[in-house]
Order: sequence, then structure tokens, then C-alpha cells
Amino acid sequence: MTRPLAITADDDLLDDLLRISAAAGSELDVAHAPAHARPFWAKAPLVVVGSDLADAVARLGPPRRSRVLLVTRAGEDPDVWRRCVAVGAQAVMELPAAERQLADEFADVGQAGDGAGLVVGVVGGRGGAGASVLAATLARGAARRRMRTLLLDADPLGGGLDVLLGQEEASGLRWSDLVAREGRVNPSALQAALPSFGDLTVLAFHRGDASPVPAEAMRSVLDAARRGFDLVVADLPRHVDEASAGVLARATTTLLVVSADVRGVLAADQVLRVLRGHTADIRAVIRPGVLEEETVSSSLGVASAGTLPDQPRLAAMLDRGEAPPLSPKTPLGGFCASFLDLLVDEHPLSYSPDTEPRP
Repeated sequence: MTRPLAITADDDLLDDLLRISAAAGSELDVAHAPAHARPFWAKAPLVVVGSDLADAVARLGPPRRSRVLLVTRAGEDPDVWRRCVAVGAQAVMELPAAERQLADEFADVGQAGDGAGLVVGVVGGRGGAGASVLAATLARGAARRRMRTLLLDADPLGGGLDVLLGQEEASGLRWSDLVAREGRVNPSALQAALPSFGDLTVLAFHRGDASPVPAEAMRSVLDAARRGFDLVVADLPRHVDEASAGVLARATTTLLVVSADVRGVLAADQVLRVLRGHTADIRAVIRPGVLEEETVSSSLGVASAGTLPDQPRLAAMLDRGEAPPLSPKTPLGGFCASFLDLLVDEHPLSYSPDTEPRP
């Protein structure tokens, strides 16, 4: 199996990385200069970039890929997130505090058969923007393509994604059954314990349970999900707590749903200021309003993932307990299909899409 790649010229940092990887049962390929990393960049199951060489790596313009981490030993570094974005990393690991987390990352790629599932976070720029509906439809659309998909409810005040799918009575564990979890979780056991519908698995909250998920439980579940699923779609709260911060740190892409009006953009900008402290790749999903797509995107300073038109009679369908429509001929289904095409193109997955989608 191809080994993880470490890119650093900092001898002290390299000593730490070699020690942590050895403790996790993993060996490293090491590049002491960005140019030496070129042959390994795309092939390595995990790339760890030292903050000392992050800017130099970014200047080489390596292709975007999943599972890139920025590692630093410098506390309170004001440039760390700028370097994270520049190099295309999904998270920052500050040592020694993040040693256990980094060891788990090394252990993940050291296990034969472990996957590197993608994580898409969905956040509403304001209440009622449609983030939960988008998250649920993205997850269902991915499962329809035979992608093993986990729909992760990370918003205890969101009303329940199982309700949104019309599956609140489905048997299986909810968050309150998992909040005591720490350490590594078996991906197969997780999937077997949760409500599943074909290739779609759902982790939601019990009715009446508004307790936040402990950060350690979220990390354990999400790390297992990344090993056992092709895609995790997380419905995230607008107010970032420790658990959702852990999801954002691992997110391949975060979609911010923005209403194209003045108040909607102002509210989304407030949310965006918080998100930028936790994740790198943020894209705006723009709902119809008085402002043009380009105006909204430029005002927020983020790339647009496209415009999501209003869906006729959607609210009535949801009130009847019907799941949102998947047909690409509908505005919602069409947007999700286009985004999934782009996601798979940017981050090729290990699943085989050679079977026909489910009807």
C-alpha cells in the first residue's frame, strides 16, 4: 500500500511526525522540499504538509485532493489558516495538542480496505434558507448513484433529518445512543446500528433531544464514517459548537445556503466569518432573490456552487411526510445532480459508478 506523505524541512516537526506515525503503525514517505513531493502527491493516501513549507507547496499549484492536513508546532500562528487554504488542506493539526487526532489519521490509512470518504457540510446563511432540505436531497441523490452515504444530523435544534425524510419511525440508533462513544468506532458496526435505506444511512436526533453532541463522540463517529462510507453529508448549525467544528475541520467542501437579498447576504456574511476559522473550501449556494448570483458571490468573497431555484409545492410535500424529489428535471434534484457530478470529478472516489441509478 502507498504510504502517507510528509512534506517538511523542519527536523523537529519531522521527528514528531515519525514518532506519531510509528505509534499508529504507519510508515511515512518524506519530502524535504516541495519539488520532491510531486511524484507522491496524488498517490499518497494522506498528505501532511508542515507549516514551514506550506507557502512553497502552494506556489507549485498542486492539484486539489482530499486528505491533506497542515501540521504546525507554532501556537497562536495568525497565518496558519491562510496557509491551510493556500495549500488546499482540510484541517490544521497543532502539535502537541492534536497528536492523538493525527495518530488516528495515520492509523486510518494504515488499515487495508479503509476508505477516504468525502465530507460535505451544509449550513444555512440564515434560518429557513433550506440547508436541511439540500443536505437530505444531496445524500439521497448520492445513494441513488450507489455511493455509500451517511446523512449526518449535526444540528440538535434542526427538527430531525429522519422527519424530513419521512422516516422518523425507522428502527436504529440515534445520537443519544452514541454520545458516550470515544476512541475508534468500527465502520461496519456503525452502519449496521443506524437506520439504513439502501445505500443511504441516517444518524439523527431523538425527538425532544436538544442536547449538543460531545466533540469526542462526533469525532469518533465521523472518523468511522469516513472509513466506511463514500460520502458523508452533514447538516450543520449556524452557531458552530465543538462538535460541528470537528465536522468543518474534516469537510472536503462546505456549502453555505444564501438568500439573494440584502438581509440574507448580511446574515450569511456573519456565518461565513465563523466558518472561515474552521474550514477551507466554502462555496455559496444561492437562493433566488433581488440580487444577482455574481453580486452575492463577490459580496461574500466565496465561489458560487450555483443557484438553487425555488421548488414548487415543496413545502406541501414535506408537510405530508414525503421526501424531497430527486428527479434531475426538478430544480432541487437538478442542482444536487450537478453538484455531485462536480464533486466526484474533483475528488474521484473508490466506489464503482457503473450500475444504473435507482429509480
